[in-house]
Amino acid sequence: MARAVWSDDEVEAVRELARDFFAKEVVPHEEKFVAQGHPDRELYNRAGELGLLCAAIPTEYGGGGGTFAHEAAIIEEQSFGGEGALGMPVHSSIIAPYLAHFGSEELKRRVLPKAATGEMVLSIGMTEPGTGSDLQAIKTRAVREGDEYVITGSKIFISNGWLCDGIILAVKTDPTKGAAGVSLIFAEVGDDTPGFKRGRILSKIGGKGQDTAELFFDGLRVSASNLLGEAEGQGFYQMMQLLAQERLVTAIMAVAMMEKAVELTVEYTKGREAFGKPLFAMQNTKFELAECKTIARVSRTFLDDAISKHLVGELDIPTAAMAKYWLTDQLGIVVDRCLQLFGGYGYMTEYPISQLYTGARILRILAGSNEVMKDLIARSL
Repeated sequence: MARAVWSDDEVEAVRELARDFFAKEVVPHEEKFVAQGHPDRELYNRAGELGLLCAAIPTEYGGGGGTFAHEAAIIEEQSFGGEGALGMPVHSSIIAPYLAHFGSEELKRRVLPKAATGEMVLSIGMTEPGTGSDLQAIKTRAVREGDEYVITGSKIFISNGWLCDGIILAVKTDPTKGAAGVSLIFAEVGDDTPGFKRGRILSKIGGKGQDTAELFFDGLRVSASNLLGEAEGQGFYQMMQLLAQERLVTAIMAVAMMEKAVELTVEYTKGREAFGKPLFAMQNTKFELAECKTIARVSRTFLDDAISKHLVGELDIPTAAMAKYWLTDQLGIVVDRCLQLFGGYGYMTEYPISQLYTGARILRILAGSNEVMKDLIARSL
C-alpha cells in the first residue's frame, strides 16, 4: 500500500513497530483471547514499553508527543491484523484525549503517564441499558457531597470494561437540565473499589477477544477534582467536541479492514482452483474483486482527506459523521462480497475473512449508530 498523504518517515517508523508488535505478540494468541473473552493484561504494559500507547499525548504528560497521524498508523496496523482484541484505539485515541483536553493539571500529571506505560488501562462509560446513542437520556447520577461525588447507576457495552483501571463516566449531575445536566467524571477503579462492580464479559457475534463488559456503581465515591472541565454540565459539549475523532477512529478501522479483506480474497482466489482453473480466472470473480478494490480505493481517498483535515483542525462534525457512516457501510458490503468468494471456507472461523466479516458489523453501531450519523449530517444541510 502506498504511503498515505498524511504520513511521513516518523509515522512510518511507528507503523512498522506496531505491525511487528501485533504480528508477533497479539495475533498468534487471539484464540486464547477469544476463549477467555479478553486480551492478556500484560500486553498493555508491553505496548507501553514500545511507545505504542498515547502516541499523540504531549511528552510532558508521559505520551509520545506525536500527532493523530501516529495514532492512525497504529490503528490501521491493528485492524489489518484481524479483529483486534487489544482495546488500544479506545485507550489511546478516544479516552486519553478527554483527559488531555479537559482534565485538571493534577489529573493529567497523575493519570496520563500511567496510561502511556500501560500501568493504567482506560475505558469510557457512556452507554446505558435503554439509552443506546441517546446520551441525553442517561440515568447514572453523580451527587456532590463535600469534596466528593457519589455515583450510582450502570453502564453497558463498555469496551475495556473488564480490564480497565480508570474510566470516564458520563453522568447526570443535574437531572432537571437534560443535556446541560450531563458531566464527565474520571474514576479510578479496581475489583476491590467500594461501590464499583464489574458485571459479565458480554458475549458478542464478533470481536470476541476484545473485552466488553457491563459495569455497576452503587455509591462509588470519586474526588470532586476528577470532574472534567471547570464546572458541572459541560459533559455533553465535551463529548460533541471529541466524538468527531472517535468517529474518525471507527472510519480508519473500517478502511483498513476493507483493504485487508480485498487482499486476502485476491490471494485466496488466485490459489484456489475450481473447474480446472484458478477461481480468479473466472469473470465473476474478477469483476467482483475489481468492484471491491474500487470501493476500497475510493474509501481510502475519502479517509485520507478526513485525516488530513483533522490534523489541521478542519474536520467538522458533519464530515466526520459522513466518514463514519459511509465507510463502515462500505466495509459491510465489501467484506460480504469477499467472503462469498471464499465459498464454504469463508464461513469457517479459522479463515481470517470470517473474523473480518463478524468484526465489521459493530462498526455501524458504535460511536453513534449510522442512523444517528445521517441525522447529524441532515442537520447541516
